[in-house]
Amino acid sequence: MTADEILYKLAARCSVSEQCLSDVEAKLKRYDLTEEERTAILRHLVEEKYVDDSRFAAAFVRDKYRFNKWGRIKIAQGLRMKGIDDTTISEAMCVIDEKEYLNILRDLLKVKRRSIRGKNDYEVNAKLCRFAVGRGFEYAAIRQCIGSSIDEDEFADANSDDWD
Repeated sequence: MTADEILYKLAARCSVSEQCLSDVEAKLKRYDLTEEERTAILRHLVEEKYVDDSRFAAAFVRDKYRFNKWGRIKIAQGLRMKGIDDTTISEAMCVIDEKEYLNILRDLLKVKRRSIRGKNDYEVNAKLCRFAVGRGFEYAAIRQCIGSSIDEDEFADANSDDWD
């Protein structure tokens, strides 16, 4: 393939889905191109806004927390692995709506709680905490959600006994 064909192929791919600069560079290394040709292709893709790391980071954050149900820590780590700088990561994290983020975590914990067995509440909560940390959620958010779900469960149990 010629450099122009590769450029058109990458431009088409970048126009369909967001790509970061490091992914495009990795794809370019697969082709037998000179360093000047690679640089020219990358420059063209960046100048024509086919590749934009900040746009990619915002889309990555939005997709990972809504669809994959990842926490901020895991999302930031994924972006760092893609070669995105910390400033861009911080800006992209502003996309996350705090209320929706906590609702996602609460829903995850509620579903997971049904499948966890433990001798007591402490053991169950420790398992829930480990699960949420593995998903990349911050400890403060986890404690907030575990605490609120425990309070709701105790409140529901107390009310059901009073009204029977």
